[in-house]
Amino acid sequence: MLVLSGSILRRTLHPLHAILLAFPLSMFPGALLSDVAYWETYHVQWSNFSSWLIVGGMIGATGALLWALVGLVLAWRAGERMPIAYVGVLLVMWVLGFINALVHAKDAWATMPEGLYLSAATTILALVAAWRGYSGFRIEEVG
Repeated sequence: MLVLSGSILRRTLHPLHAILLAFPLSMFPGALLSDVAYWETYHVQWSNFSSWLIVGGMIGATGALLWALVGLVLAWRAGERMPIAYVGVLLVMWVLGFINALVHAKDAWATMPEGLYLSAATTILALVAAWRGYSGFRIEEVG
């Protein structure tokens, strides 16, 4: 956090954190689209695509969550404020993504409709996390 004449300038994400956050942002919506395609066609390969996209999204989500948790601890030690809502959204996204991966590990026919709902939820949470994470510099007035 930088203080500039009565204002607080919030930092953006570290570039590696931003790259890790891009994984769930791109792969969870891809899994949702694959689930929709499976729902419409019942071709098993769409379920396989969803499974792989969820795993890829979870790899990035795990890295982004760990990075955010370390940042939260370091900010707390330095007396800075860290948006806890961002870490909370990442945590809920990770938990639902993990459950979604377990659901997609079942037979393709058995993944519906739970897999579709979980993919939609993780996609929404990935969009919210990316919105919070990529929001950029914000200047706030100090009272």
